[in-house]
Amino acid sequence: MTPGAGGGRLLARGRRLELATLGWNVVGVVVAAVAAVPARSVALAGFGLDSLIEVAASTVVLWELAGVDEARRDRALRLIGLAFVALAVYLAVQSTVVLVLGVRPGHSPIGIFWTSVTAVVMFLLAAGKARTGAALGNAVLVAEGRITLVDGILATAVLVGLVSNAVAGWWWADPLAGYVLLYYAVREAKVLLVH
Repeated sequence: MTPGAGGGRLLARGRRLELATLGWNVVGVVVAAVAAVPARSVALAGFGLDSLIEVAASTVVLWELAGVDEARRDRALRLIGLAFVALAVYLAVQSTVVLVLGVRPGHSPIGIFWTSVTAVVMFLLAAGKARTGAALGNAVLVAEGRITLVDGILATAVLVGLVSNAVAGWWWADPLAGYVLLYYAVREAKVLLVH
C-alpha cells in the first residue's frame, strides 16, 4: 500500500491493536500467576507463561510497525522461539508429573473468569489484526493476528480444563489443557526458529 492518509490511519489502528494485546497480556501474566499458584493449575501457569512470551511478540510487532531494522527484529523473533521451546519443556514435564502423580488442582474462579474474557478479547483482536494487516499488506501484523487467534483458542482450552475440574471433578482436564498449550508452543517454536 502506498503511504498516505489511509495508510497512516491503518498503521495507527495496527499499533492500537498491538498495544491492546500487549496491555492485556501484561495483566494476564499477573492474573494467571495469582490464580495458578493457589489452584496448583498447570494449565493456568502455562497460560501465564504464554502470555509473557506474547508480550515479547507484541513488542516485536510494534518494532516492525515502527520500522526497526530487520536484524534486530529477527534476533528478537529467535529469542521468542527459544522462549516457546522453554515453555514446551515446562509444560511437557509438569503436565506429565501431575498426571502420573495424580496431583489434583483446586478450583479457580478467577482463572475461569479471566480465561473466558480473554478468549473473547483475543478473538476480537485477532480479527482486527487480520483485517488491518491485510489492508496494510503487512505480513508481520497478519502473522501476529494468527498468533492472537491461537491465544484465543488456548484460553478456551484452559477454560474447558478449569470448568471440567470445577464442575465435574475431572482433575486430569487441567494437565490435558497443559498438553494443548504444549502442542501450540512447539508449533510456534518451529515457525519462529525454522523460518
